[in-house]
Amino acid sequence: MALPKLTIRKITLDVPIIQGGMGVGISWENLAGAVAKEGAMGVVSAVGTGYRFPELVKKDKLGRPIGPENTHNKEALKRIIQKAKELSQGRGAIGVNVLCAITDYQRVVRDAAEAGADAIISGAGLPLKLPEYVKGFDIALIPIVSSARALKLICQTWEKRYQRLPDAVVLEGPLSGGHQGFHKEDCFKKEYQLESLLPEVLEEAKNLGDLKVIVAGGVWSYQDIKKYLEMGASGVQIATRFICTYECDAPQIYKEILLKLNPEDIILINSPVGYPLRVVKTPFIEKFLAGYRDFKGCVSNCLTPCKKGEKASQVGFCIAEKLSAAWMGNYEEGIFISGANGHLLKKQGIIRVKDLIAILTGQKEDPTLQ
Repeated sequence: MALPKLTIRKITLDVPIIQGGMGVGISWENLAGAVAKEGAMGVVSAVGTGYRFPELVKKDKLGRPIGPENTHNKEALKRIIQKAKELSQGRGAIGVNVLCAITDYQRVVRDAAEAGADAIISGAGLPLKLPEYVKGFDIALIPIVSSARALKLICQTWEKRYQRLPDAVVLEGPLSGGHQGFHKEDCFKKEYQLESLLPEVLEEAKNLGDLKVIVAGGVWSYQDIKKYLEMGASGVQIATRFICTYECDAPQIYKEILLKLNPEDIILINSPVGYPLRVVKTPFIEKFLAGYRDFKGCVSNCLTPCKKGEKASQVGFCIAEKLSAAWMGNYEEGIFISGANGHLLKKQGIIRVKDLIAILTGQKEDPTLQ
């Protein structure tokens, strides 16, 4: 079965795959550009872009960007998007993932639009004012939801206030890496799995004007993609598998950690953001689970739910600091992210994005399923 093209607003993708946005620093210009070059949508994470170009920002003595204007830096994001577009050679599309939860959300969305992003993908909260922030730009808007109820609320709000609907929606189940849109205990219940959520969301999308639904969270293989397309989805979003590619912006140690995973090494912990966080067991996580706390104070004010470090202090770590440590290759202190199926990567190894897309579209055999 050849996979169909995916059209979202003015974007037409030869491959109906969106590469999930991964911050801090896992999906920046190199990965996003390589994915787009293969005819899919490469996605830049807008979180912590100040770490990408430290010469552009003001930092404290520990090297942490000071304030949200430095942490989520406008010029850094612009450079990342423009470089990704160059690498794409005019193929596919470049989207930007902007978490609703980040401080300066409105400004960062506007920064992405001004820098030439083809789409804004936005979750970790309800992006109820997103159309307002891109006024004057012809850009695709793709909210991330975890239920039909959330989709309905977003669409009703957008239609009433802005006379527009999303150009597509990502339905994310509870098997993804990073933050989950569910209570921790619900992540393991049958009724909250992607297969159970999709029919209701598809029905809601149809009621709203046949809105295209992209599925995410545990989507792994060509077989998975076929299954969800046959159920009625228009495309998929995949993140974890792209980490173990040569082009991924993650450091080599990040990729090597994922290649050694067993299923029990991937767990859920509490996060300062207020959502369960799926991570890899590493030295810091082991210490954290044993009661160790490592909060050095808030200088970045990067996430509004954290309340300038109040939640980070309660939980015991700053999420931006730990994710940036991972991007900088600090195995002892970083937090490393994986989806629930990340343990399968050991069968894949590190490959080129081109070869991964060939596997995901059924043109090559999938070593992770052997």
